[in-house]
Amino acid sequence: MRADQVIIEPVLTEKSNSMRETEVKKYAFKVNPRANKIQIMQAVEQLFSVKPVSCNVVNVKGKPKFTRTKSGMRAGNTGPWKKAIVTLAKGDAIDAIDGV
Repeated sequence: MRADQVIIEPVLTEKSNSMRETEVKKYAFKVNPRANKIQIMQAVEQLFSVKPVSCNVVNVKGKPKFTRTKSGMRAGNTGPWKKAIVTLAKGDAIDAIDGV
């Protein structure tokens, strides 16, 4: 699997922003469900030219969603996805995500 196929997009939430502002920076990414920790760390190293120290992976469940239509309420779910939290070496940062 190529590096651009492993990492789909960064997860930009309030919690992930606070993780990036600490001394040891952690970044959250939406990743391919078939990717493992080693592939994720190699992809971050290739795409962003930084050295990851560790990687934690979480399988996120889909959430229930409801929509209103003319015929009433319609129930459904968002899809499940995989999230990776990558810890970088002290002093490293990803400029593309930080906006520097």
